Amino acid sequence: MPETHDNHRRVAITLARPPPAPTPDFPMLGVALLFIGAVLIVNGLSLAGRIAPRDTVALNLLVGLLALFTNLLGLVRAGGTPDYLASAGGLLFAFTYLYAAATHWFGLKGEGLGWYSGFVAISALAFAAAQQDWRMATLWLLWASLWLLFFVSMGLGRRLRLLPHYTVACGVGTCWAPGLLMLTGRW
Repeated sequence: MPETHDNHRRVAITLARPPPAPTPDFPMLGVALLFIGAVLIVNGLSLAGRIAPRDTVALNLLVGLLALFTNLLGLVRAGGTPDYLASAGGLLFAFTYLYAAATHWFGLKGEGLGWYSGFVAISALAFAAAQQDWRMATLWLLWASLWLLFFVSMGLGRRLRLLPHYTVACGVGTCWAPGLLMLTGRW
């Protein structure tokens, strides 16, 4: 009889525990970050005058479409709120690069992209707060700062001399390097 009581107790304890939070799909995120790092580096070089803005269109478009596809797939496969949150965050990136591609292709001033970047900067703070992994929270805070600078530069029309360098640094430090670490299982 005591054995039956122990089995019921184990079941009750198991049912009382919340399910573990899903872990991010780091290999898939690694793929996305690898290419997002590349586009940030290229966009930073464009801001520095090293590459013509129109020459960045193809990479912005390809990376935007990659992020769009992977995050729409994430929405289809979503099993709960954390999955929807991850896909929504990825879509912020997708629309950023698709908007950048359109801005450069059509020769727009970029004010709309700047204001969109302001929206994303504020949203990224919420994504940072929602992270359970301090490394991901740190990345979201750094991305929020970059989007904020794009808002100030393009949305408000202020010249920021540090923006090209900061964009390249974010491309390397917050996307390319973490993406490689994720893909090699060292994250």
